Amino acid sequence: MKRFFIIITLLTTQVILSQESNAETSKLWTLEDCLQYALENNITIKDAALNYDQAAVEFSKAKSSRLPNLYGTASETFSNGNSIDPITSDYVTDQIYSTNVSLNSSITLFQGNQINNQIAQNELLLNQSVFLEEETKNNIIVSILENYLQILYAKEGITIAENNLSASEKEVERAKARLDAGTIALSDYTEAQSQAATNKYAIITAKNTYQQYIIALKQLLELNPTQDIEIETLSNDVDYITLELDKIAIYNKALGILPEVNASKIGVEVSEKDLDIAKGAYLPSLSLVSSLGSGYTSVNDNNFSDQFNVNFNQRVGLSLNIPIFNRNQTKAAVQSAQINIEKAQINQQLTEKEVYKKVETAYQNAVSAQEQLIAAEASQTAAEQSYKLAQKKYELGGLSTTDLVISQNTFTNAQQNYLQAKYLSILYHQLLQFYQGNTIKL
Repeated sequence: MKRFFIIITLLTTQVILSQESNAETSKLWTLEDCLQYALENNITIKDAALNYDQAAVEFSKAKSSRLPNLYGTASETFSNGNSIDPITSDYVTDQIYSTNVSLNSSITLFQGNQINNQIAQNELLLNQSVFLEEETKNNIIVSILENYLQILYAKEGITIAENNLSASEKEVERAKARLDAGTIALSDYTEAQSQAATNKYAIITAKNTYQQYIIALKQLLELNPTQDIEIETLSNDVDYITLELDKIAIYNKALGILPEVNASKIGVEVSEKDLDIAKGAYLPSLSLVSSLGSGYTSVNDNNFSDQFNVNFNQRVGLSLNIPIFNRNQTKAAVQSAQINIEKAQINQQLTEKEVYKKVETAYQNAVSAQEQLIAAEASQTAAEQSYKLAQKKYELGGLSTTDLVISQNTFTNAQQNYLQAKYLSILYHQLLQFYQGNTIKL
């Protein structure tokens, strides 16, 4: 009886696990699901987050440079012959065993303001790493948007190819019947077979393209290669041809919100701090130093404990370091920092140019895609009507197979053109929204 319950439990567990696995496999992914999952799991984003953590460590390290240091030393020395006793400083001729221990500390009081500038620079780098991480996230978001739309495009392409194959197979049947009836030549029948074979090849190609886009999306999401994924299709009620935007307004808004622009601005400030740090080396530095120490020497007749008490000493002092000539190292560092400022300013200008290029390209492509969409929709409607008419004529024997194939191919091309314009219109419209800081939604 006990064995029976164990078997039932195992079977039940297996069924539950199987259901959970199927539920995970059959999950329908929306664009919002993909974006949220990628932001939490994409390894490129995780790497950017680690860069922030590293910048935080460096910032903390820079702030700690204001604190005094403390270190201990201990030494055991043996000397023979003429020497100076390290404890008493007496000149002796003997074998000497000596022990020295000490605690030492120093704190920088002034160093050409380099410490403050280093802290400020590391704080800037920490802030910059936030924007660089956001830029990485934005790149992943755009990649997922593009890939998601490519999958939808490929999926509809499969449907078109399957419909064409179904129509071609029916046309092959009709051609065979007409060939048997002697109303068409063998070449007409083989042409119908050729078209069916071509459409079958188109299905294979379309499915392969779809799978390639699926693989790319799974990699962006960091999903297991064996996990199946299905994405949600778009509503047919969406208007894809409405665009009333000012590209200059979009560009000006993008300059204020896109993280790469803010990161490049901070890059200029970081370089300016480098110049301040380099100039600080021209100024003297002042440090407060102190120590506690004691020791033992074999020359003295007192025991180890007594000597440690007697030889206990305390020292405190100021150390001033005045730079006079360091082989033009400081001068070269200052010149290098000035050059880096100019390079950072150029990088900022390049970044702003790149943003303008993105906005201008997306805007022009959006306008073009909308115009193409209107034309493609009209062309598709006309080509569909023409193809249906050609099919009827073919059924009645009033049209050759060649003309029917041409009509079908024209309709197929019109469908592909419409799909391409449709998804390009969606893509560029969403990009323009994204550059304005709006959430991407399909």
